Amino acid sequence: MAVFKCEKCGETKEGRCKPKKCAACGETGVMVKQEEAKSSGCGCSCTSK
Repeated sequence: MAVFKCEKCGETKEGRCKPKKCAACGETGVMVKQEEAKSSGCGCSCTSK
């Protein structure tokens, strides 16, 4: 599943499809997909390769 974030209020929503409107503020067309953090596979939150 993907995480979508409202560009206006910052509310996040998890789902398979992009929401048409934000559930928190009601704005339409403001939900954007968040990029997944790339991991090196070492088990920590570092970004080293």
